[in-house]
Amino acid sequence: MKNRNEITIVGAGFTGLTLGIYLIKKNYRVKILESSSEIGGLASTFKLEKGQELEKFYHHWFNNDIHILNLIKELNLEENIKVNFSKTGLYYANNFFKLSSPLDLLRFKPLNLIQRIRLGLLALRVKFISNWMLLEKKSAEDWLIELGGKRVFEIVWKPLLEGKFGSYSKEISAVWFWNKLKLRGGSRGEKGKEELLFYKGGFKELINSMAKEIKNKGGHIQLEYPVKKIEQIGNLWLLNEEIQTDKIIITTAIPIYKKLIEPWADKNYLRGLNKIKYIGNVCLILELSKSLSDTYWLNVNDSSFPFVGLIEHTNFEQKENYNGNHIVYLSKYIQTASTLYNLTKEEFFDYSIPFIQKMFPEFEENWVVNYHLWKAEYSQPIVTKEYSNIKPEMKTPYDGLFLCSMAQIYPEDRGTNYAVKYAKKLVNDFF
Repeated sequence: MKNRNEITIVGAGFTGLTLGIYLIKKNYRVKILESSSEIGGLASTFKLEKGQELEKFYHHWFNNDIHILNLIKELNLEENIKVNFSKTGLYYANNFFKLSSPLDLLRFKPLNLIQRIRLGLLALRVKFISNWMLLEKKSAEDWLIELGGKRVFEIVWKPLLEGKFGSYSKEISAVWFWNKLKLRGGSRGEKGKEELLFYKGGFKELINSMAKEIKNKGGHIQLEYPVKKIEQIGNLWLLNEEIQTDKIIITTAIPIYKKLIEPWADKNYLRGLNKIKYIGNVCLILELSKSLSDTYWLNVNDSSFPFVGLIEHTNFEQKENYNGNHIVYLSKYIQTASTLYNLTKEEFFDYSIPFIQKMFPEFEENWVVNYHLWKAEYSQPIVTKEYSNIKPEMKTPYDGLFLCSMAQIYPEDRGTNYAVKYAKKLVNDFF
């Protein structure tokens, strides 16, 4: 007689792996299907020339990312958590400004004293907002101007909104920005410095440990298996006309999920899914023989510069872990139909070099030991006003079909911490 506790998970990122761990604890038989040749999703890694693993897209945790930290402790891996103080900064009007402490804020010359105080008070006021629903009808722009004033918005927040969301920037919900400020404000240590966490050996070590836990408990992970079709046959679900299962959990981006169910799903349900929009990301990684600066996270508040952030990873992790080279990420959020998104690795590198030289005049192209380019089509959901009205439910209208996607992480924002939180929530609520 067939076992009635089989669950198939589509996608082996942090969401899919977390689902697998907790479903197995509830005695379900778990199979995870992944279209690529490796696990990890947006947190996956690649090998450098001498075999070191490096994240394709920069990652870290805040010290208040309790959900991922609790999972690590449950797996008895907490000794691998590393705590670092971060050095953050801002590039504006051809100048660099440190923003790692309250004292740095008071020295931020582009704002006058009153504006600096308003900026500092904004972070404090955010902490006392507990009912985020009150912000749902406000745009991030209107709310930030209301709290900090026009000048503070124009210099500090507007370039970051436009750099992240482009033409969508005026539509972004105040809730999205509130959560960002709350998270960053709550991650500071006793001296006001921001504490960030990393995993010893990189995220690949944790991802592999999660996969090992699933396999050791009887779960199965199948790579290079793209799911192209799902359909319900009686009380069962059929994937690619060959895999039968009692239940399916989809962890992909909404457009991928929508394509799977489009042939048979209710048109009204599909129209609701169409309201979820995404923006893509291009990430150029440089291996350099010399360091650009002593800053880990540099926000770029210059509209003429194409990157929203420059992250020098080896000011966070030791360069010895990467063959002695300095690792720099240059991140660009962008519409995937644009010419820039579709440049080759070589074309994108050539495009980027003049901007780096403008920011760091001492930089020379011969510092570049190697470079890599990674793209994500569905990097960031566009969180608009009243997003709770369009956010899809985890339990779909179809019995036995569930959805657990980054587009459902709200009022929080995407990230491995919340991938764990919402995966665990689905398991607890419905299984």
